[in-house]
Amino acid sequence: MPSLSARLLDHQALEPYISSQIMELHHSKHHAAYVNNLNNALLSHATAVNAGDIAAQIALQPLIKFNGGGHINHALFWENLVPSDSPDAKTEAAPSLTDEIAKTWGSFDSFKGALSASLLSIQGSGWGWLVKDQAGRLHILTTKDQDPVVGGEVPIIGVDMWEHAYYLQYLNGKAAYVENVFNVINWKTAEKRFLGTHDDLFTSLRGML
Repeated sequence: MPSLSARLLDHQALEPYISSQIMELHHSKHHAAYVNNLNNALLSHATAVNAGDIAAQIALQPLIKFNGGGHINHALFWENLVPSDSPDAKTEAAPSLTDEIAKTWGSFDSFKGALSASLLSIQGSGWGWLVKDQAGRLHILTTKDQDPVVGGEVPIIGVDMWEHAYYLQYLNGKAAYVENVFNVINWKTAEKRFLGTHDDLFTSLRGML
């Protein structure tokens, strides 16, 4: 069964850009709820499989998708973050990725603007992602609610745009949250994901949880 990552950063480590209060609630309450609900749904699904109850198995799929996606997305998100004074928070930690970003968007600033605009375009709850497709090309995409990235793309950087990720600190100032989250992106992790494959990422993810 999935469990929360034991390697989460200290809750104060991302200040002043993400407050310790947000990090504590986000990890110990919101992410924990996804894990608990996923575990319960998987147990119910196993029971339904053993009983041959196909209707129950089908009925549980939305619950598994929502909570499983929430678990995956948050596990990836924690690994995406690092204290702003870490060398890993510098784009120099991702030379191959930033070179490809420059080729794709013309400059890092253009990429940052495009990703920021995409994040701020999300209506309601969701996530914004920088992904690598199966041909190695970079794209920006968004997913609704807790839908995970699917289709074989490698999620390189993900940003949580649910209100619980920023509201206690930024209130309705989503633009300020988006601007500041760039200060705590773990570019070393992003570089590793860019150079790896979809299978590499999720094998690593399974080992982390």
